[in-house]
Amino acid sequence: MEISDFNIGQIVRSTKGRDQGHIFVVIGILDDQHLLVTDGDLRRVDKPKKKKIKHLARFNVVSEEIKERIDNQKKINNAFIRRELERLGLRSRD
Repeated sequence: MEISDFNIGQIVRSTKGRDQGHIFVVIGILDDQHLLVTDGDLRRVDKPKKKKIKHLARFNVVSEEIKERIDNQKKINNAFIRRELERLGLRSRD
C-alpha cells in the first residue's frame, strides 16, 4: 500500500498497536510513510495519532465533509468527527 492510496477524510481501521481495530479518519499526510488520524474520542483533533500506513486498513469511504473542511482550512472539532463516523455507520453511540 502506498501513500497515494490514502486521502484526507479517508476512513481507516488500525491493524496494529494498542488501538487495533479502532476506526479513524485521516486528517493529515505527514510523509510517504505516516498519516495523522483521529476518531474525535480517544484520539482528539488537537492531538491526532501519527500512524504508519502499513498499520492501517483502508475503507473505500471518504467523508467529503471532513475533506472539504480540511482543504478549505475551516475548523473541525471532535464532535463533528464523531457525528460523521456515526452518520457513516462506523461508530456506535455511547
